[in-house]
Amino acid sequence: MPTNSSTGGPAAPPHTRKWLVAWALAAVAVALVAWAQFGGQHGPDAASFKVVAAYPHDSNAFTQGLAIEAGQLYEGTGQYGASSLRRVDLATGRVEKQRTLNRMYFGEGIAILGGLVYQLTWQNGVGIVYDLESFDVQSTFRYSGEGWGLTHDGERLIMSDGSATLRFIDPKTFAVVEELEVRDGTTPVTRLNELEYIDGEIWANIWYDDRIARISPKTGEVLGFIDLSTLYQQSARSSEAVLNGIAYDPASKRLFVTGKNWPQLYEIEIVRR
Repeated sequence: MPTNSSTGGPAAPPHTRKWLVAWALAAVAVALVAWAQFGGQHGPDAASFKVVAAYPHDSNAFTQGLAIEAGQLYEGTGQYGASSLRRVDLATGRVEKQRTLNRMYFGEGIAILGGLVYQLTWQNGVGIVYDLESFDVQSTFRYSGEGWGLTHDGERLIMSDGSATLRFIDPKTFAVVEELEVRDGTTPVTRLNELEYIDGEIWANIWYDDRIARISPKTGEVLGFIDLSTLYQQSARSSEAVLNGIAYDPASKRLFVTGKNWPQLYEIEIVRR
């Protein structure tokens, strides 16, 4: 048997070997404690998707809001001088009805509740209320800060403003009745954009992020993310052509997503990992 000298050095003395063994056991114990604390915990549930179908979408539409009511697709678009409210034929992408906003307004998120369409504007602090059928303006309302995304929980409007805070708004008085900070663990999730209320959760696009956050409306906790980074290749997009637009049909359980100036609207199914 070769001696330790044959491997490059003398044998360690007995007391040194005992110290090394004790150190190794202590290191293993620390590793086991760390695994127990962190190894068994996971971040928010992650999910991917599969495409069910793809439909034509107006590539000139700077999508800011998307909604489905009674099986019919509605869209709010942005940009000064090009903002609109639209009713769109899902199968063909053809605009069936359109109301153009005043050039001073940059259209943002939309929500449909009680036969009315609510539409935000970006920096004007003005919301517009339309009749769902005629698109005639019924009233306007004011809010502080910027308007980004809009949805509802059946009773209250839910609004994002680009921060980590969601506002719950009374649709009759337009008073803010609740505010909710959205967090991933202890980290605030900012740049919350287009919103959709789906099966008791708030789903939010995150500006310049190809993920959708699933948010608890009770706690603000991010329950999981949906990774849509491979849905529409980055090389085909301009810098502003980001994922933005979630519409859910609760009657048929169909989910649709698109982005700003995307040439297609996608029907997808979520795949849990």
